[in-house]
Amino acid sequence: MSSFVSTDATRLAFSEAMSLMYREEVPLYGDLLDIVATTNARALEADPALRAQLAANGELERLNAERHGAIRVGTAEELSLMRRLFAVMGMAPVGYYDLGVAGLPVHSTAFRPIDNSALSACAFRIFCSLLRIDLIADADLRTRATEILAERRIVSDKAINFIEKFENDGGLSSDDMTAFVAAALETFRWHGEALVDSETYAAFNAAHRLVADIVCFRGPHINHLTPRTLDIDAAQAEMIARGIKAKTVIEGPPRRDAPILLRQTSFQALEEAIHFRDGDRVVAGAHTARFGEIEQRGIALTPRGRALYDEILAEAEAARTTGGANYQAQLAAAFARFPDDVEAMRDEGLAYFSYTPTPEASRLIAAGKLPAGSVDELVDAGLLIATPITYEDFLPVSAAGIFRSNLSDGDQGGFGGQSSQAEFEAALGMPCLDPFGLYLDQEQDSIDALERATA
Repeated sequence: MSSFVSTDATRLAFSEAMSLMYREEVPLYGDLLDIVATTNARALEADPALRAQLAANGELERLNAERHGAIRVGTAEELSLMRRLFAVMGMAPVGYYDLGVAGLPVHSTAFRPIDNSALSACAFRIFCSLLRIDLIADADLRTRATEILAERRIVSDKAINFIEKFENDGGLSSDDMTAFVAAALETFRWHGEALVDSETYAAFNAAHRLVADIVCFRGPHINHLTPRTLDIDAAQAEMIARGIKAKTVIEGPPRRDAPILLRQTSFQALEEAIHFRDGDRVVAGAHTARFGEIEQRGIALTPRGRALYDEILAEAEAARTTGGANYQAQLAAAFARFPDDVEAMRDEGLAYFSYTPTPEASRLIAAGKLPAGSVDELVDAGLLIATPITYEDFLPVSAAGIFRSNLSDGDQGGFGGQSSQAEFEAALGMPCLDPFGLYLDQEQDSIDALERATA
């Protein structure tokens, strides 16, 4: 019997430790947790069918512990090291996100667990962005950024030793896991002392606020943690009622009876005191980077569903940029073309589903008497339950919208047409996993399980 702890247990311990740390560093995050717990309890009480669906899908128990965070790294070496660190927690890079088109000089992936049992144990994700140094327009600043980043070490020797031990031995003991979590957490802690003097910081900040945030500090401090709500509109209203300066627009699709993909809102980034060492002097300053975010997750869409989603969202965004008076109304009108019913989405091949036998079907299977038929025919006959598969990833537009809302007007320009997934994956040290493939595998696994049971 292995003496190693599971990567799920390591991920859960790290997620809980990071949540506690961030709550101490950013007290408003604690308010978000309270808001989410309150709105989730109300939503479950008001909708017993939703409670039953979440329980059947293994999502009810994970709900209060579920969250994602975001970090930003500066070099290929740092990104590769993050891949190795998160592998200790059973997290793999899923998806490639080009945020250059939104005026952000970064591209990204999401480290997350990839199978049902791991997601049920701890659905913790880290959205990790890599600086595109080539998108810094000033050549002298590009050189200076390269020099600064080459000198810093974002992971301690102790944490690296545990990473190497995990890679060499295939796991960590319980004591080693506890020590690893404590050592790894230091990478993501906030440090109020900048690595650079005030003049250098000002130059990077003028180039782009994200560049300053990535280059000028000791490491990739966690810039937000995001709990999952079942009713983001209620959570948004509660934020405003408590005097929290929330976004005016919820990013993503409009409110629907059958939620799809991802909706996000946040409170604006905090201005936090920092200090610089200008020679022998300590100079006070301020930096704006960290914020609080809430998300609501819906159904994972197939490539066909995603194409329709992107087409509709582009129409709504075009209306907003041409001076639409009520964006939310325009968004709802545009999405009238997208079926707001899970059965319609399934019939049209727009979303992913898993399939489980009904109690009657289970009795027929045990007796060897389940009627022959396709999945659709068995669903129509009331012998299979089609359960929507939850979307576990991110939307470039939503992510960029949250980031943009915390930037100044001068940081809103675009870097369109310069995406480089191959370059990102070379830095990462492996290809990003295809999220569509993961959802398709999840759907197919449920069908294969049925076929094995009836064989």
